[in-house]
Amino acid sequence: MSNDDEQNKEPSQPQALLKIRDRIDEIDQEILSLLKERLACARKIGQLKSHDDMPKWDPKRERQIFERLHKSNAGAFPEPSLDSIFQEIITTCRLSQKKIEVAYLGPEATFSNLAAVEYFGQSAYYRSMETIEDVFIETERGRVNYGIVPVENSIEGAVTSTLDSFMKYNVKICGELNLCISHHLVNQSGDINDIMKVVSHSQPLAQCRQWLKKNLPGVKTQTVFSSAVASMMAAEDPSLAAIASSMAVKTYHLHTVVRGIEDYSGNTTRFLLIGQESPARSGYDKSSLLVGLLDRPGALHNSLSILADHGINLTRIESRPLKGEAGKYLFFLDMEGHIEDENIRQGCEELKMGCSSFVWLGSYPRSRS
Repeated sequence: MSNDDEQNKEPSQPQALLKIRDRIDEIDQEILSLLKERLACARKIGQLKSHDDMPKWDPKRERQIFERLHKSNAGAFPEPSLDSIFQEIITTCRLSQKKIEVAYLGPEATFSNLAAVEYFGQSAYYRSMETIEDVFIETERGRVNYGIVPVENSIEGAVTSTLDSFMKYNVKICGELNLCISHHLVNQSGDINDIMKVVSHSQPLAQCRQWLKKNLPGVKTQTVFSSAVASMMAAEDPSLAAIASSMAVKTYHLHTVVRGIEDYSGNTTRFLLIGQESPARSGYDKSSLLVGLLDRPGALHNSLSILADHGINLTRIESRPLKGEAGKYLFFLDMEGHIEDENIRQGCEELKMGCSSFVWLGSYPRSRS
């Protein structure tokens, strides 16, 4: 065979595979070097912000980053994965400027814990709380930087303990996250034949009732404090299975029997990030209010008309009874826009004049999902 024939010969499959893997190693090294450089840049920004007493979190800048990435990507890399990767990178770099503590409704591996990690990544410090009210208390008193609390579920509706806590504690909403809720059946072995009882929080049990009836007929269920507690019980008793989050599988060293056993797809819980200050305008924001209306005919209609006249789009309205005052209610309003937007500011000022009470709960970046 001539030298020319040797040069034109296609490489064998193992050689081609090794060549591609070598290139992947080179790319990984380049990515790591760039990540280290990005982290160094973020720390320099943190030093400059500290010198000028500027806020560490700039939601407008983060939104611009994601918009630029989506435009450059043009759908080539799966966008949910792209968002997840860069959310972790951005959060890690931001937290390098100052570590933060986040309170959530525990124990570890609840959906609240999962939402907190989704929002802040793996680099924050997380503190488990026994109740939603405890999350508010810790945040109001400054013992943590932020808290994350569920506020509504697409199937079950409003989380009343969260709404009631907004009526008691002085905190601001700083962000929101819509988390897709998928319930997994988990146990020690991963074998459905080992299951003698299914344990979980009342909501997952209710949301998986038809699946359990069809696939585990005759198997008893037991309600416990949380899906994470159920996972701990299943980790200790091989006859038990838990309905829990994907995080619980890793946290409590369990195996997945069946994924996604919820009766209805599209189950989503909206979480709110609470802190002591709302962030600056991002350009893609929501604002939330807690208002009490004057006791007169047409009070709610008049209030909504004021907002409509200013071109304000309400995304949610929820009422809660005023404790100790029969027949009186407070209303939670969510609207598109930031309090710094002229129409929002003017609308809120006019609305305030016709209310018995008025509390701005915060303006914050809207969830991307």
